[in-house]
Amino acid sequence: MKILTYPFDNSYILKKKRSIKKELLAESGSRIKKKIAVLGGSTTNEIVNILELFLLNYGIEPEFYQSEYAQYWEDAVFGNEELDNFSPDIIYIHTTNRNITEFSVKMSATESETDDMLNAQYKHFEEVWTALKNKFGCPVIQNNFEMPFYRFLGNSDASDYRGKINFINRLNDRFYKYARENDNFYINDINYISAMYGLDKWSDTGAWYMYKYALSTQAIPELAFNIANIIKSIYGKNKKMFVLDLDNTLWGGVVGDSGQQGIEIGHETGIAEGYTEFQSYIKNHKQLGVLLSVNSKNDMENAIDGLKHPDSVLSPEDFVVIKANWNNKDQNIEEIAQEISILPDSFVFVDDNPAERGIVSAQIEGIAVPEITSVEDYIKVIDRNAYFELTSYTTDDIKRNEMYQANLKRSCAEKKFSDYSEYLLSLEMTAMIDKFDEVSLARIVQLTNKSNQFNLTTRRYTQSEMESVFRDDRYIKIYGRLCDKFGDNGIVSVVIGEIKETELHIDLWLMSCRVLKREMEYAMLDKLVEICIKKGIRQIIGYYYKTAKNNMVKNLFTDFGFSRISEDENENSSFVLDISRYENRNKSIKVYNNGGY
Repeated sequence: MKILTYPFDNSYILKKKRSIKKELLAESGSRIKKKIAVLGGSTTNEIVNILELFLLNYGIEPEFYQSEYAQYWEDAVFGNEELDNFSPDIIYIHTTNRNITEFSVKMSATESETDDMLNAQYKHFEEVWTALKNKFGCPVIQNNFEMPFYRFLGNSDASDYRGKINFINRLNDRFYKYARENDNFYINDINYISAMYGLDKWSDTGAWYMYKYALSTQAIPELAFNIANIIKSIYGKNKKMFVLDLDNTLWGGVVGDSGQQGIEIGHETGIAEGYTEFQSYIKNHKQLGVLLSVNSKNDMENAIDGLKHPDSVLSPEDFVVIKANWNNKDQNIEEIAQEISILPDSFVFVDDNPAERGIVSAQIEGIAVPEITSVEDYIKVIDRNAYFELTSYTTDDIKRNEMYQANLKRSCAEKKFSDYSEYLLSLEMTAMIDKFDEVSLARIVQLTNKSNQFNLTTRRYTQSEMESVFRDDRYIKIYGRLCDKFGDNGIVSVVIGEIKETELHIDLWLMSCRVLKREMEYAMLDKLVEICIKKGIRQIIGYYYKTAKNNMVKNLFTDFGFSRISEDENENSSFVLDISRYENRNKSIKVYNNGGY
């Protein structure tokens, strides 16, 4: 919904929240349901109301628990039957500098005495996190602390150990260290958000005195949006690719009219500086695993010429796909999606032309189309929409563009073969399929939350949930990494099954779409059957739960040789495979393992 993307109208959202919610709930499409506990150090009612809107807009339907006013510590440390029964999927701790209780202005204090105050305050919060981790094991989002609305020591408040700003900065650093050392713990950076919004507007003392809101009610959408971005990232709702226009988007001017030397890029003018910084910002996203592509109404020769400008930060090699032609841009986007096997609702389309933005928005459901106007605002608008909010990072992310470029080379190679089996053998594929290990666990979690199309049950796992499966001998859990002569595809497939007597029930079966039709699914099934036989398992029970995105695997189990044993009115189905007469199906991949199974 456009009114819930940056820049949004805070007053309008607050005023129309009921009608916005009604409209969101009326929209078609599947949503994942999540229980969110909000433990507040101040009033949280309106925060929850607005957070719900942003989450619904991301395809997450929340159910909320709210602590009583300022009872966040008691709920966490002493326990609360209502919270226990609620059993949250995620916990948000809304504390602010109003909840700093151990600091007091004391000009006679020694540095050691101030350190004692800091340690006591940090311990107060660490007790909360430890208690929640031990009891619920779910992701926790914790606010850091915003700056106070006054400086008792003036400018020295930041540098003097007795200053509150100094105390807050040091306390924030302790929070950050805990976040680095503990999985499933995320900082909601209200220190940045309040500064961006404007501290004088954020710190509404009247709202505190009257209603015990620790921030201005007008700022609540800013806060809620930031929390929602963390949650949608945790549950795999991030975007995956930039689709970029060229003329007046990546450089100033029209390369077809002015030629390479006539476009504005580099450091000669203020406008050129703006495009150069924007290109650097875009290119840096490759390190996060974000894919880059071009969609420009241009001749290919001119497009390549512009990208080869001596001052251009981006080069043709940075892009997975370059579409430079005179076709409709929505058509190009559909073709890009098909070529790289990613749904177009995972794209962010960046174009300076409002007419093109309007057409793409209308024709492609779910695609993000930021409203950019002048180059001075490009980075701000895109960045604050948090399309690629980082909550996990693996070594595969930095190589993702290269992986997809290699995939396109495979597609070109395929065209040279009339026999598809010969083509598969020509790829010289090798796979490592083995039991989960600690090194690969983060990537496995990431894949379970990002894969939507080749995903039979679309179950999502947090880090702690996956760690529980990892340690539980009731589960068979394997992952697959595929390599070929063009490169390493990384970890591309995950299967988890629960052993129930002589049956294995599949909880999760997914695969990255970039290795479709390469027999990797057969290799995974062969390995799974091999493990089952060793463990005395006689039947594998598979499940397909239909979503808006996974229709491509509706018949996967029947293709595998399973028999359908049930199907409901929503096409959700279950299947069974008697493995006593199973014959291996993979003919093209050499499979290895590290001895885990």
